[in-house]
Amino acid sequence: MANSGQKVVLITGCSSGIGLRIAVTLARDEKKRYHVIATMRDLKKKEKLVEAAGDVFGKTLTLLPLDVCSDESVKTCIDSVKDRHIDILINNAGVGLLGPLESISIEEMKKVFETNFFGVVRMIKEVMPDMKKRRSGHIVVMSSVMGLQGVVFNDIYTASKFAMEGFCESMAVQLMKFNVRMSMIEPGPVHTEFETKMMDDVAKMEYPGADADTVRYFKDVYLPSSIDIFEAMGQTPEDIAKCTKKVIESSSPRFRNLTNSLYTPIVALKYADETGGLSVNTFYNLLFNFGPLMHITMSILKCLTCSCLRRRTISPN
Repeated sequence: MANSGQKVVLITGCSSGIGLRIAVTLARDEKKRYHVIATMRDLKKKEKLVEAAGDVFGKTLTLLPLDVCSDESVKTCIDSVKDRHIDILINNAGVGLLGPLESISIEEMKKVFETNFFGVVRMIKEVMPDMKKRRSGHIVVMSSVMGLQGVVFNDIYTASKFAMEGFCESMAVQLMKFNVRMSMIEPGPVHTEFETKMMDDVAKMEYPGADADTVRYFKDVYLPSSIDIFEAMGQTPEDIAKCTKKVIESSSPRFRNLTNSLYTPIVALKYADETGGLSVNTFYNLLFNFGPLMHITMSILKCLTCSCLRRRTISPN
């Protein structure tokens, strides 16, 4: 239970990665300003969180089961919070999907949207009415650079993030009238166990339904380039947690928050040309025509750019 003056923060998807680090970072706040309710679908996976939390577990950090894909689970979780009072909701739960479109079933696509889009909608729909009544609250959504710029072979994941960005941009206008703030956190590549395992798995998979050329482009062109980008520009979950903490502590939090300054020019390409040709042609050439040059560039960037800059987080103020 939160102490007087503490803000109640509910975070989804805390079994590992970004969600875990955000939960622990806020729970370990030196001024003890937060009571963190960390949630996950399967409480059997709580060991990493409990270990990382250490002596704050059971004090400034508590744990609840929550499946964002279930209306009943979402309602039960929120009802179990005292007076249903949540000051800050951080929507972090998400799943990825990578590979040639022809080899992905509609059911797999729906699962991505069920978590990445409808999961966020469920949480906001359940928490928002109480925030509006109190004329106070902050809703934070873990989006992605891929919610701003499409990335080849990430078609469905990107689509789910685009949907979320559009939904939140629309909601932000209404919520402002009720003094409820909405913020998007938009990381680029982040080094997590989930990402590493996914990369390893997709490299070994077969892709029935996709033609040989497409599979070759995916495995021999896209994946190596993606690994180069991760190594040169990737951030850590700790970086994203620090960024998120800055956003919720800002007196005037921004709506969109890119966590990696190196991605700003990439996103800017899209808005520099209203026809869309500049960004589409640039990414095509980088991937298919200048692959070796891109590899060299990423290697140089990795060597020359200090970790301080590569992992630079935003300054909301």
